[in-house]
Amino acid sequence: MKFNNLVIFIIFVIFSGCGTNNLDKSKTINFKPEKKYKNTGFALIYNENLNIKNLDNRSLKILHKKLKKKSFVKITNPVNGKSLIAEVKSNKVKFSNFYNSIITSRIANALELDTKEPYVEIILISKNSTFIAKKAKTFEEEKKIANKAPIDGIKISILNDEISNKTKKISSNKFSYSIKIADFYYQKTAQLMKERIKSEASISSINIIQLSKNNYRVLLGPFNDINSLQESFDKMNSLYFENLEILKND
Repeated sequence: MKFNNLVIFIIFVIFSGCGTNNLDKSKTINFKPEKKYKNTGFALIYNENLNIKNLDNRSLKILHKKLKKKSFVKITNPVNGKSLIAEVKSNKVKFSNFYNSIITSRIANALELDTKEPYVEIILISKNSTFIAKKAKTFEEEKKIANKAPIDGIKISILNDEISNKTKKISSNKFSYSIKIADFYYQKTAQLMKERIKSEASISSINIIQLSKNNYRVLLGPFNDINSLQESFDKMNSLYFENLEILKND
């Protein structure tokens, strides 16, 4: 009888160990690292005539459709290199997918955006990143000042270690943009995407650009006016692409 009990105990230990190992493997398989969000496109500058949730034009906050509330982003004006940190106030506001965000007048003024072409790059910043740790205090101080001062009352410091005080400015009056669909490892895959777009979206101005040996980019355009750009963007958006980007042509 004692021998039988010993055998049962050994079998129980063995199967318990197997169950633990399987659980650990399961945890490893299910782990998904956070993807870093990046997008370039047009922002919508907030005004009271927009039928959306209120956004204080003095604040350093934005509205976004995909990023979590209270997450931090670095917003850059690609034309002059100026950038700052902003906080996502909400991701539940409805607005056109053509715009990658809704920003305040204070942000637009600080970045010296062209209000007719408010072209910006938005990058999600991890809360654990050294960049956030370094700039968080400055952000909070400037946010307090911004909330009390009139829109034109103060000048917000540019939070960017990568550029000097003498910011390089690029002047260009020519409207020329392309829509980036995606980058592909194989040229054949990029060609299949091109054929799909022709068939499903009825768009003919599709180009495949070889960026490197194994990097092929599918682009729509170029577009020389905002109406044709938005029309093609809306057509592509109906095909449920996750992160369409608008790229400014040199």
